[in-house]
Amino acid sequence: MLKVGIIGVGTVGASVANILRDNKNIITARAGIEIEPVLGVVSNLNKDRDVSIKLTDNIDEVLNDESIDIVVELMGGIEKPYEVVKKALEKGKAVVTANKALLAYHRYDLQEIAGDTAFEYEAAIAGGIPIVNALRDGLTANNILSIKGIMNGTCNYMLTKMIDEGVDYDTILKESQELGYAEADPTFDVGGFDAAHKLLILGSIAYGIDAKPEDILIEGIENISPEDIDFASEFDYSIKLLTIAKKIENKIELRVHPVLIPNAQMIAKVDGVMNGVSVIGDKVGETMYYGPGAGGDATASAVIANIVDIARRGKGSPMLGFETSYGEELKLMNKDDIQTKYYLRLRVEDKTGVLAKVANILTTHNISIEKMIQKPLNRTCAHLLLSTHTCIEKDINKALNDIKEAGVVTAEPSMIRIED
Repeated sequence: MLKVGIIGVGTVGASVANILRDNKNIITARAGIEIEPVLGVVSNLNKDRDVSIKLTDNIDEVLNDESIDIVVELMGGIEKPYEVVKKALEKGKAVVTANKALLAYHRYDLQEIAGDTAFEYEAAIAGGIPIVNALRDGLTANNILSIKGIMNGTCNYMLTKMIDEGVDYDTILKESQELGYAEADPTFDVGGFDAAHKLLILGSIAYGIDAKPEDILIEGIENISPEDIDFASEFDYSIKLLTIAKKIENKIELRVHPVLIPNAQMIAKVDGVMNGVSVIGDKVGETMYYGPGAGGDATASAVIANIVDIARRGKGSPMLGFETSYGEELKLMNKDDIQTKYYLRLRVEDKTGVLAKVANILTTHNISIEKMIQKPLNRTCAHLLLSTHTCIEKDINKALNDIKEAGVVTAEPSMIRIED
């Protein structure tokens, strides 16, 4: 029998305990050994958890119990969970976590500490979608050319409603909070940080890139407007918050931001609270992974899959899927060197010569216009909505700064990248 201790018996932790109990027979058959949750750690013993396992508020009871084989860490946060997981691994206990923030900052430290001790984290990325095992195992024969993911259900739900129903950002954010999709302080989700933590982990698996959140481009959906939605619709695009990992020669792009993406692409069809990840390998081509990205049972499903993996294998393999290095010297691309197409929304005075000034400034920075729409706002102002051909990030930023300094715009310009 394998005994499991669960640190953090909230929504996911309770689901883990209950699924291990409810589906005990089939899990035992698939694991080849009985798996028993024996102890859960909570912060408040007076709160009803709807679980049958013994509960404690002392983490050391799990860490110091020599009969517990696997520790499931579901605390949330970064530094305290790091100390807890570190102690568990040092005591030779296998660890399963759903904590993407922990891994965004400490995945390489923990891989070193784990050594031959199993450490799994499928539930940290895209909930019930088995993307970690797909990258580490199923696509082992491939050089990964790109990963594009919708990995935050809150943002995807909000953008879907904005596109389908014409709801503005503030209205749909309030609704999302009322439905429990968004937190009272939604910054972690709508600001792109949750998705960025997941991207960093995938970047390590696919490319061996050791980057922190502050090293990569992260933007959220807070500035998406109805005008942006209309422009996207006009040219058969959807707007999604996308995580992007891309190999360009020996450089790796890692970025999270809203994008205009053609409706014909599979990833554009992922709507509502669902998650989706598109992976392109040099041999297999494009593979697509779709499913629920959050929720107690969906996330618990991934946690238990990892527990079963550990039961089958015993000894751990490198948690990030490789021993010491990728074998090819890959480096993180500087944010300023990213090349893509861009969509710009400029609020300007509705008078002769304004478009010529904008076009001239863009030309000065080697940027050419591909598409353009002008929409009057009132008697004196209009929106210029335009897209560019492929150009460099630093050039578009310089051009936008020059447009502001030239007094051409009457409000802060808005920019969204385009992923064809």
